[in-house]
Formats: sequence, C-alpha cells, structure tokens
Amino acid sequence: QVQLVESGGRLVQAGGSLRLSCAASGRTLSTYGISSFAMGWFRQAPGKERDIVAAMTRSGGTTYYTDSVKGRFTISRDNAKNTVYLQMNSLKPEDTAVYYCAADLDGTYYTTQIGEYDYWGQGTQVTVSS
Repeated sequence: QVQLVESGGRLVQAGGSLRLSCAASGRTLSTYGISSFAMGWFRQAPGKERDIVAAMTRSGGTTYYTDSVKGRFTISRDNAKNTVYLQMNSLKPEDTAVYYCAADLDGTYYTTQIGEYDYWGQGTQVTVSS
C-alpha cells in the first residue's frame, strides 16, 4: 500500500504563488521507492470533473502540463524524500480547486488518465481570490 498526503494549499491572492507537496509513505515504497511511480497532479473545482494538471515520468525527465497552467506550474520530485511537488506561480481565480496527487505504479511513462493511477491523496484546497 501507498499513502499520499498533500499539503500546502491555502487562500492566496491572484498573482501569488504556492508550492504543494505530496508525501508518499507505505510498505510498497519500501520495496519500490517513489522513483518507481509515475506521478500526477489533478484538480477538481466545485461542480466540475477531476482534471489533470501535470504529470511526470518515473525519472522526472518528461513532464506534461495542461494548457491552462503551462508556463505557470512546475511539477518536480525528490525521490530521496519520497515527495512530489507542484510549484504554482501567477495564480488565477480559475485555479481554485481541490488539488490531488496520484501515483501510477505500472506506468513506464506518464499518463493523464485518472483510471490509470493506483493511489490517490485526500486533496488540499487551493483558493485564489481576485
């Protein structure tokens, strides 16, 4: 099993920055390590579906960003700390959502598909005021 715990969400003014963290733990990590997982960040706004924000391969060498966050958000990972980050700059009110991190144990590449992820965190609320 893998537990993912997000943190770093809060209320911030438009134009501000936040860094979300996703700390991984669990027995599966002792065998595989977080470097065995492709990772993703998703978000879900009230009344909307959960959508991909960013994703990265196991190595971190290849990343994906949805168009609306390109140039503003950066996904990264620190395998030694079993932690994945989402740096969010130039935040806009439309970025307001609950942000979730997810881990894909089987993927050899990143995926944008919710159903491909094996483990999910509980989410952290990001609210951007105008």
